[in-house]
Amino acid sequence: MRSLNRLKWLHAFEATARHGSFTRAAQELGVTSAAVGQLVRSLEDWVGYPLLHRTRTGKERLTLVDEARDALQDITQGLDKLETGLNKLRGRQARSVVVITASQVLVMNWLMDRLNRFSETHANIDLRLNVTENLMDVQHGEADIGIRCGQGDWAGVNKTWLMDEEAVLVCSPHIVSPEKMTCGEWLSTQKLIHDDTSHPGADFPSWGDVLSVLNAPKARDSGLHINSTSAVILSALGGRGVAIVRHALVKSLIETGQLAQLHPEHRWPLKWSYYVVTPQKSVIRSEVKVFHDWLIQDVLSENM
Repeated sequence: MRSLNRLKWLHAFEATARHGSFTRAAQELGVTSAAVGQLVRSLEDWVGYPLLHRTRTGKERLTLVDEARDALQDITQGLDKLETGLNKLRGRQARSVVVITASQVLVMNWLMDRLNRFSETHANIDLRLNVTENLMDVQHGEADIGIRCGQGDWAGVNKTWLMDEEAVLVCSPHIVSPEKMTCGEWLSTQKLIHDDTSHPGADFPSWGDVLSVLNAPKARDSGLHINSTSAVILSALGGRGVAIVRHALVKSLIETGQLAQLHPEHRWPLKWSYYVVTPQKSVIRSEVKVFHDWLIQDVLSENM
């Protein structure tokens, strides 16, 4: 006889094992971390031994014991099969839903217009956004498809290259006259906005790098330091200073005249690119493939 309680235990255990955290598992399952912990303990009581090593310090506070690690793949596949079965029960009457994950800055400045265009021609597919600065677990179904920017070294997912990226210099057109847009001396007198967001492996240029390439004098003050790319762009739009930003995130703002690109003759290529990522081990659903292929074609046609 099957027990629904055991199914709840397994669901909580699988999410906890995947995240290494009761808290993050609880966020995924929509319950409290205490509830997740109790469900996992109930499973441990049933099997007769602890399934997780618990420590109070360190990056990974919850790690699997060997026996649990061996069983986890079967449990994950079983839960995936249940989800597939439930989707089949919904049948053709249900609308197709694609869950997309991307960072806030990418959604606001690059993705949203594309989603609107897709919806205009694919009315039978509902798009749902999960906006987060963390990497959603596409591999285990937290999202159907992700758009990521980086070196492409993510484990457990298939990735398709979309486009390369470069850094550009921008500011509000209200603070720069046309003749100053390629003037290094003018640039060094401005308040320089520093994006303190981490860009691991990207070779993102510093203001020291930029001023050196432009043979411009050293900046007069320390500038404005911000640890959010979205806030950096908003500060530039508001005329607070000059910023170094990823081109894709401000391309539309430059084209509409909301931002001015300084020194466009200089390029600062990054070692980051944009990719579409999908689960590696499961068959991609038809509606996900439709969006996947449409997005790639849309980006390619724009850059032709």
